Amino acid sequence: MALLAYLKSLFILQLLMGFVFVVSGLIINFIQLCTCILWPINRQLYRRINCRLSYSLWSQLVMLLEWWSGTECTLYTDQATVDKFGKEHVIIILNHNFEIDFLCGWTMCERYGILGSSKVLAKHELLKVPLIGWTWYFLEIVFCKRKWEEDRNTVFKGLDRLKDYPEYMWFLLYCEGTRFTEKKHQISMQVAESKGLPKLKYHLLPRTKGFTTTLQCLKGTVTAVYDVTLNFKDNQTPTLLGIVNGKKYKADMSVRRFSVEDIPDDEQECANWLHKLYQEKDALQEMYNKEGKFPGPTIIPPRRPWTLLNFLFWATLLLSPLINFACGVAVSGSPLLIIGFILFLIVGRSNLTF
Repeated sequence: MALLAYLKSLFILQLLMGFVFVVSGLIINFIQLCTCILWPINRQLYRRINCRLSYSLWSQLVMLLEWWSGTECTLYTDQATVDKFGKEHVIIILNHNFEIDFLCGWTMCERYGILGSSKVLAKHELLKVPLIGWTWYFLEIVFCKRKWEEDRNTVFKGLDRLKDYPEYMWFLLYCEGTRFTEKKHQISMQVAESKGLPKLKYHLLPRTKGFTTTLQCLKGTVTAVYDVTLNFKDNQTPTLLGIVNGKKYKADMSVRRFSVEDIPDDEQECANWLHKLYQEKDALQEMYNKEGKFPGPTIIPPRRPWTLLNFLFWATLLLSPLINFACGVAVSGSPLLIIGFILFLIVGRSNLTF
């Protein structure tokens, strides 16, 4: 085990994995660009193809969580709820406290077969991020600038297009709008006090407009809202760097299902429902901190081999030429080539560390 942990911490292996992700991502983005010719001809075929292409990229990140770091994910929910996973369109409400909370959400999407069709209401700035933003663009992700006057038409049009989506989708919402920090929490609770709303201990005040708008636009398509509250055993604070270094975490996720029919249609009442939901999420986190677990039965969905097989496919395809080149440099005997290759690795490591 010590040897395995040492190998996972080696920079050269991490660099090669990063190389595979970036290059495969660029190839996938290029193929996605080529599929645009299908949009006016057969929109549903375009969507199905792009679901598979995005899966091929996102599953590499899920592979890091499941197979490289070996992070465990336990669900606290009932079997009746689990039986509906991957069989209906839903809105997911997830707390935003950790660097890897999106990865934990994605691993659940993967285990129930909907990773490629998962959606999110994303910041407009992410559209400019290579690989992630580009892939989301082809997936019809809804981007917003957080200025309702500017976002109104874009959000309504984007959500309206998803009504006939051919694959079951989980639409993720971070209703808090940003990741939890003590400073943001202090400001958020000042706002709550000014509005006469109950204060929260473990969450920021939810922004209701995104939720009420999404629910309003997708009503008739989505059948349920899943409230997901995430925490980690032993007060762990997981990081992406920890995952890359192979550190194992233990994630616990409380999942509650609410039928859309039980959520008020009126916008203000719907907003009040969301505030009440976050008070319940706060109580769940309080219970977890005291008892080390969420209430209810536990289910551990098994990880599937597809994320690992997908990564091995891309690694074999992309690393074979690179390894052949490195071997050629080594046996060439040319000091300039060898020194140049070593400098490339040193510069790459410096940039990654920075």
